[in-house]
Amino acid sequence: MKGKRLLVNTVVMTLSSLFMRSLGLMFQVYLSRRMGASGIGLFQLVMSVSSLATTFAISGIRFATTRLVSEEVGSGRPGGAAAVMRRCLAYSAAFGSMASVLLYSLAGYIGVNVIGDARTVLSLRLLSVSLPFLSTGAVLGGYFTGICRVGKAVAANISEQICRIVVSVLLLGTIRTVNLELMCACVVMGGVAGEIFSFFVILALYLRDPGRRGTPVTAESGITGRIVRIAMPLAATAYARVALNTVQNLLIPMGLRRSGASAEAALSGYGMIQGMVFPIITFPMVLFASVSELIVPELTEEQVRGNDRMISASANMLLRLCFLFSAGVTGVLLCFSDELGEVFYKSTEAGHYIRLLALLMPIMYMDNITDGMLRGLGQHIYSMGVNILDSLISTALIWFLLPRYAVYGYIFILYASEIFNFSLSMGRLSRITSINAGVRGMALSAVSAMAGTVLTRCVVDITGGAHGIVGLILGVGIFILVYITFSQLFHAVRREELFSIARAMR
Repeated sequence: MKGKRLLVNTVVMTLSSLFMRSLGLMFQVYLSRRMGASGIGLFQLVMSVSSLATTFAISGIRFATTRLVSEEVGSGRPGGAAAVMRRCLAYSAAFGSMASVLLYSLAGYIGVNVIGDARTVLSLRLLSVSLPFLSTGAVLGGYFTGICRVGKAVAANISEQICRIVVSVLLLGTIRTVNLELMCACVVMGGVAGEIFSFFVILALYLRDPGRRGTPVTAESGITGRIVRIAMPLAATAYARVALNTVQNLLIPMGLRRSGASAEAALSGYGMIQGMVFPIITFPMVLFASVSELIVPELTEEQVRGNDRMISASANMLLRLCFLFSAGVTGVLLCFSDELGEVFYKSTEAGHYIRLLALLMPIMYMDNITDGMLRGLGQHIYSMGVNILDSLISTALIWFLLPRYAVYGYIFILYASEIFNFSLSMGRLSRITSINAGVRGMALSAVSAMAGTVLTRCVVDITGGAHGIVGLILGVGIFILVYITFSQLFHAVRREELFSIARAMR
């Protein structure tokens, strides 16, 4: 029953993530054509500040809600879960309101003196309106996760995404001239409308949920203290990391301007990489999440049982499969970088940056999986420490390298950051488990991907090229077939590992 519930929840979340990521990618393509790379860059600057305000508004309460509700329900105290919800809602309302007031009051100073672009002030003030709804909605979403009814939280997330896109498109349709300040404000207003709509959707689902109306009992004392002990350490580490990430994102266009680029060119370069290229190269990650989500929770259970052998076997298999998958993604990006840039953004420059970042995918994907396994094995504090240290080093590199090397300096920093983070995380994982991920198998996967890239490119060029979305899909399909064939010929992945995945899915 537990495995079935885990599988159902994982499938629901994976499919919904795939759907929302697809919607988000299509919306990003629309915005890039409507606003241009400079407009995307301006919007990304606003979102950098928004992420910090959002972190303060939530302040660790979503996870605290999930944890405490699970404890109360699991202990047979539905009345205790109701008491937890009352206190968590009060916590979220307080922090959400404070974040809203602070952002609205400081929007002018942040926009002019911190971001360095007065066109962001209006968008920041609009964003402040959504923060109380966002923080309170996070508690309600945490409640449904805690009682293992993720479908209702997913429904609210989908409604938010759809409402955001519809409102943004309608508002952008009213602007007849190229005014980046108003365009950015329209997209932000769409996000605000989506957050408010999503809040009322999940609130209605919560009010109708029968699980919240248990027999009133005296809740376990000290709920407020328990909330604080769980939420505040998470909030403190999140503050540090998100603040550093925000500083990084604000320093990037500043560094590009110091390299000699104009303000608009700096915004364009920043928007091109952050808002246009990254959504493309990270999109396939959602397809691997279903496998990782199924295996990673098993690590916690096996750790409790003291089954170190099973932990090591699962970790090794997951790392090998992740590399096999990410090597294939790298092959696709290298083979069709120009076509991806042209089809999605009608930009050869975007294709150029996709090609430059393609080799980063195996490191990025495996770092993500390694962090997940460390969290599953109770090493989340270590992972957060590594991430904070990584952000500190990256911030320093951005300050010193971007003025001299511009965009290529930023690409170097991305590689250096991911390699540093992955090295520390993998080192930790290898110390607490017996990692033997199979260097030979990974090397054969890389060779298979290279061979698949060369052969597919030859086939595509001989047949006239992968033009348009249909040609791109056919080209990617050819690469997948060729890559799988080479992987089997070179024995890059063993059949018993594939059978193990099938058994896990059953």
